[in-house]
Amino acid sequence: MVRRRYVDLSIAIEDGLPSDPPMMIPKIEYSDHKAGAEQMKMFFPGLANDQLPGGLGWAMEFVSLTTHSGTHLDAPFHYHPTMDNGAPALTIDEIPLEWCFSDGVLLDFSHKPDGSRITVEDVVKELERIEYSIKPFDIVLVRTGADRYWGAPEYLVKGAGMDRESTLFLTEKGVKIVGIDSWSWDRPLPFLAREFAETSDPRVIWEAHFAGIERGYCHMEKLGNLSAIGRQKNFRVCCFPVNIKRATAGWVRPVAIVDED
Repeated sequence: MVRRRYVDLSIAIEDGLPSDPPMMIPKIEYSDHKAGAEQMKMFFPGLANDQLPGGLGWAMEFVSLTTHSGTHLDAPFHYHPTMDNGAPALTIDEIPLEWCFSDGVLLDFSHKPDGSRITVEDVVKELERIEYSIKPFDIVLVRTGADRYWGAPEYLVKGAGMDRESTLFLTEKGVKIVGIDSWSWDRPLPFLAREFAETSDPRVIWEAHFAGIERGYCHMEKLGNLSAIGRQKNFRVCCFPVNIKRATAGWVRPVAIVDED
């Protein structure tokens, strides 16, 4: 009998965590049931507290965040106004839904040092190791191990990252959605900045993101729990983003669906 297992690949949006640059740190104001009772009186004139169950009303939250807070799916418009060598770049509300539910494959680069490049050679070797060939619309997940540091400031500098060539290697095979368990699909920004300062070569800046100018694709960032999938192929991934008009990204709760005998 087949047992179906669902693996949550998201991290929760939390108030005040220092795992983003200061301008991006989410803020959550919690309004409790007592406050809700007072709010309900605006909608029901004459309402008394003793007319509510336990004298309590609704609870809710007020959230201030960016579309790139928490686990999210970046649309090609985040990288550049154009994609596919000149076509208008898709915003998150334009992403085809069929991209967002497909076969998954997990590539493990958790052994690579923080800030190092994940190259085409690395990807080819990993695919050979797990005996898998990428096919169109596969959802490729990259494990760096950075999610162990979620909630701490050092998360921002943890994990290896993809480069331009390794990103194009996947997208040229028909891959439309990829994901990574670190802050960025690229190497962490401080490593890119250091290399740019040393070389003055602009090609290092956001190279994996800018690969989307040549061939449009989406990537998920800030994934978690990739190790819990338990296998590196023969599972499905569901990752439909929140529909935000003309946005560069949408929050997503990706799930790996694993069938086990």
